[in-house]
Amino acid sequence: MLCNLCPRNCNAERTEYVGNGFCKMPLIPVLARADVHNWEEPCISGTNGTGAIFFSGCSLKCCFCQNYPISHENKGEAITTDRLVEIIKELENKGVHTIDFVNPTHFSHIIIDALAQYKPKIPVVYNSSGYDSVETLQKLNGLIDVYLPDLKYFSSEKSQSYAKCPDYFEKASKAILEMYRQQPKTEFKDGIIQKGVIIRHLVLPKNVDESKNILLWIKENLPNDIYISIMSQYTPYGDISEFKELNRRLTTYEYNKVVDFFVDLGLENGFMQVPDAPGLGIESLNEELIEKFRKADADEAWKDTSDWDKEWANDREWS
Repeated sequence: MLCNLCPRNCNAERTEYVGNGFCKMPLIPVLARADVHNWEEPCISGTNGTGAIFFSGCSLKCCFCQNYPISHENKGEAITTDRLVEIIKELENKGVHTIDFVNPTHFSHIIIDALAQYKPKIPVVYNSSGYDSVETLQKLNGLIDVYLPDLKYFSSEKSQSYAKCPDYFEKASKAILEMYRQQPKTEFKDGIIQKGVIIRHLVLPKNVDESKNILLWIKENLPNDIYISIMSQYTPYGDISEFKELNRRLTTYEYNKVVDFFVDLGLENGFMQVPDAPGLGIESLNEELIEKFRKADADEAWKDTSDWDKEWANDREWS
């Protein structure tokens, strides 16, 4: 197969076990993990969890990715489409609320085949980076119940620097409009989403303006009642040696600026994260206090946070 599934349009050959495109993934699916997962938004994980199927590889190269071994180093196990169908059934039988395809873009052809064989009775979630091809999404029309895309970057400079993807916003914004065209009405049953779109955005340190521009685009291009998940769980991880501004956790001060802007814009529906660990929820944090923690010998840099690398990013609760 010559692959053009994602907007990179590599047109690269993918054989059964070898991939020559940007993501380096073969034709058959490679999974990093498939299990009950409790850390998605409450309407996806609920009380029983979601059946999360993590695909290896990625069409982006986000330098801070918390799944770096999966997305950059392609750690995982190759399986067949038939085995993927079995996994979907096994997870459904565990009583999960949803089936969650995580980072599925470059294996969308496999997902189409799998769902043609078996469509679970619970909602199917397409949990992507947002860097999706409109043409590929159109082939998924009618198969996906819930779209859960990221909208990571606004400026091409940031997306090129952080993810090696200068056209990220151009392509992701078009993809999200297509997702909304397919699932314009958000429906819930017993607190679990059945259909709709939730746009995720991870707030990055020193990037509040990026976040504001993304929210402004949503305001101008989608209804006020679109669901937005504003995430605060950024953790220094991956290869961020070139980006000193990313070498720290997000502050409550920065996060609250973004949440306040969401409210000021008149956007109505969203998920926020509230602090549940020391060091994240400093209510009195301000620019004066921030300045005290800067390195004296590095402009705009913070104290080293390498001791945080082993921490999970699940130290905030959904609200």
